[in-house]
Amino acid sequence: MGSDERRLDGNAVGGLLGEIFPLDMTMANIRCAGCNAVEPIGAETVYMDAPGMVIRCMHCGNVLLTVVRGEGHYWLEMRGATWLQMAAPSSPGESTYDGT
Repeated sequence: MGSDERRLDGNAVGGLLGEIFPLDMTMANIRCAGCNAVEPIGAETVYMDAPGMVIRCMHCGNVLLTVVRGEGHYWLEMRGATWLQMAAPSSPGESTYDGT
């Protein structure tokens, strides 16, 4: 099976990341440490046939995030990303200011 046949879009990781984070992680923005591109995780390239799940930058192919689940634990490796931005859940009466 070739690389193109194994490639999924970032929405494929929604379930696994939803087990870790109580938010819709496909909408979270991630910044690539390799090319500085910012995209929602749902737009990135995902490979789920490795020992774990690998998210790669859709622009340069840099590994942004690796998640492995096993033996009652999760391991997250994010050295290929400079930051991960998630929207805070809003509560009634809470400000919706997004910093822009």
